[in-house]
Amino acid sequence: MKMYGNWRSAAAFRVRIAMNLKGIAYEEIFLDLDAGDQFKPDFLAINPQGAVPALFDGDGPPLTQSLAILDYLEETQPGVKLLPADPRARARARSLAQVVACDTHPLYVPRVRNFLMEHYGLPRERMLDFLRHAFTTGLKVLEQRLATEPGTGRYCQGDAVSHADLCLISLWVGTGIFGIDTAPYPTVKRIAEELLALDAVAHAHPLRQPGAPVS
Repeated sequence: MKMYGNWRSAAAFRVRIAMNLKGIAYEEIFLDLDAGDQFKPDFLAINPQGAVPALFDGDGPPLTQSLAILDYLEETQPGVKLLPADPRARARARSLAQVVACDTHPLYVPRVRNFLMEHYGLPRERMLDFLRHAFTTGLKVLEQRLATEPGTGRYCQGDAVSHADLCLISLWVGTGIFGIDTAPYPTVKRIAEELLALDAVAHAHPLRQPGAPVS
């Protein structure tokens, strides 16, 4: 498989984890989002949205949108299962994943941040306040649900990694980058630490990818 991604892309991070867990061999082509590679004609011909990831698997057009790609990998690839067999548990895992991928992550992506600053004259610090609000809103929902719902186990849904965990960790790593206070979210933190201890997650971590800043 071949995937277009970027070191800091939370969506590409989710897909990298899934492929690592399933033992899928893949090549990742890293776009420089700061330089605008995603808006060049050759990439827009791949994904008109100008967003990563975009995954090629055999013939046909690329697959885009991280949740759709995760479902595709789950339905077509052998190895560890990343969605529960029980329909209700599977729906809960998907619901938790969507809290991040659908309702939280889209609010803080670069194209939104840049639009707010360029078209509305929003000062950088005000924009960062908006960004932190997006993060904390998602974290609050995850914490309340994970701390109170009976489906939570070692991970978001029971004791096996699911799509919900891939989304949770993709949100969690951003808290350090943007200076989000994580003390109010002990359940999220516990699960995130469990995930970060997994080799498949560690190797997929944004800061271990080409182009990431050297600490």
